[in-house]
Amino acid sequence: MVDAELLEILACPEDKTPVRLAEQSELDALNRRIRAGDLKNRGGEVVGEEVSEGLIREDGKFLYPVRDDIPIMLIDEAIPLS
Repeated sequence: MVDAELLEILACPEDKTPVRLAEQSELDALNRRIRAGDLKNRGGEVVGEEVSEGLIREDGKFLYPVRDDIPIMLIDEAIPLS
């Protein structure tokens, strides 16, 4: 789980807006799309690994995955939510 103090200072690397923890319902919907095999990250790579935790940009357009409690705050790793 991402530390609350860290979450307060994290921001989207693209537009510098705040991020929030993804809710379980959002992760469930995203993982359904990942299992379907048709989801690509912004770098154009197919997302093959389900996401157990993520940070959603303030506008709700992208999720940054969290792996082993480390937020992956790279633009190319962001997963589109729409």
